[in-house]
Parts: sequence; structure tokens; C-alpha cells
Amino acid sequence: MPGVAQTSVDEMLRDAEAAAKAGVGGVILFGIPETKDATGSEGWNEKGAVQEAVRALKKELPDIVVITDVCMCEYTDHGHCGILRDGDGDGDVDNDATLELLAKSALSHARAGADIVAPSDMMDGRVQAIRAALDDDGFSSTAILSYAAKYASAYYGPFREAAESTPKSGDRRGYQMDAGNSDEAMREVFADIAEGADAIMVKPAGPYLDIVARVKSETGYPVAAYQVSGEYAMICAAAERGWIDRERVMMESLLGIRRAGADFILTYFATEAAGMLKG
Repeated sequence: MPGVAQTSVDEMLRDAEAAAKAGVGGVILFGIPETKDATGSEGWNEKGAVQEAVRALKKELPDIVVITDVCMCEYTDHGHCGILRDGDGDGDVDNDATLELLAKSALSHARAGADIVAPSDMMDGRVQAIRAALDDDGFSSTAILSYAAKYASAYYGPFREAAESTPKSGDRRGYQMDAGNSDEAMREVFADIAEGADAIMVKPAGPYLDIVARVKSETGYPVAAYQVSGEYAMICAAAERGWIDRERVMMESLLGIRRAGADFILTYFATEAAGMLKG
């Protein structure tokens, strides 16, 4: 992923400051722990990477919106988004046992000062579990951005390498969605709204613009679209070979996502694109 790297908290602050100056309204944090285990326990460590980064951002850049990714894949030694069933070598995740851990992670982010928590795991019932945990601990104003329509996509490869989160066995098709199924996306979206989601994420963005448009038109909810690592890397690679105009294709791709109905976009082009728009 050209121009994208793991950073320390102090390096992250410099990146966030540059983004804010360019006109980016918010950032999302993904944590890479020093150690991983079967349950992803570093995900709710009060002194973990994300928690420390949130506190630093709220102190140094209080006006920028801070979103945190809530998932176990970066923290588990097996690379899956939840607890694996006993003795399972095929990546069979125990949905219900994972909910408590996701809620603990989200709550630790809220306590650190996150404005929005964004569960990306695709476990059934996790929005309700997180909403209950936040409300019970006095964080009813902390919003939930649900990755409600997250597909089992081949476009995630560069991110998984960068985040060291590629599954060691099996794959994630058991809990992420089939690329050919749009009706399932809407069932997941409506379920998450009923459980208390404040906004909905569609991921990936470019290959699923029909889903972005359908979610927006059928729900009227705030919709985010995630232009994922594979989308970003392909544009960068083609531009490096001289096949396309990087800036024009970047802006055209983002415009297409916006035109489809996305209210806001997660993209690795954020600072670059915001600077161009501002200029």
C-alpha cells in the first residue's frame, strides 16, 4: 500500500494533523498489538494502541472526529474476527461467544474518548451488545457506525498484509457476505438499524455501488462507503505504470461513490483528495 504504514502514536498525530489541515473531518484507527492470542485480549487493553491513540487525538486535535475499528482480527493469533470454536481448524467462529469481547473492546474505546465505534466483524447481534454495553456505562452519546454490508471480498489483501490480520486457516466467508447477494445486505442493514446502529457502512465501495445506492434509498440512514485497500492499491499501481492519471482517477472514483449515495467515504486517499478539493 504505497504511502500507508503502521505508525506509532506520535507519528499518527502528525498524520492526523496533516489530514485535519487538508480538510479531512475524521480519522479511523486500527490497532496492531505487540502480542496476539486466541481471544484477542489486547483489543480491550486500556493501554492498547488504539486506546492510547484516541486519548492523544482528543488531547491534541479535539475537533477531529475519532472513529475506532472494533474487530478481533488484528488482535487474534489466528486472524479471524472472533473466537474460534474448540478444536476448529477451518475458521469456524463462535458468534455468540464473540459478542462480549466486541462489547468490551468498544467500551474501552469509548472510555478513551472515541466519538464513534465501528464494529467490522459481521457477528450477528453485535450492534445490540455494543449499544447495551455503552449505554450501561454512561456512553449513550457514543455513536455506532456498523459495517452492516461487508462482503467476503478479494479486495482486502493489501490491508490484511499491512495489519497482519490474514486468517491462518479457513476464510471469512462464513460470516462475511456473498458477493452475489444484495438481499442479504439489506437484511443485515435493517437488523443493525433495529439494534441501534447510528450509521451504516458498505464495504468495499467501488464494486458495490449498487449496494450503497440501495441502502441509502431504502433506509434514509447516514451511509458510509469504504474504498478499501485493493481499490486504492490498484489505482496507485496503474498510475505508477503510467497507465492512468492518478489524480483524475482518484477523484473520479470518489465522486462515483458519493454519487451512489454515500454521505461520507473512508479512503486511503483522504488527505490527498481533501487537499485537492480545498485547493
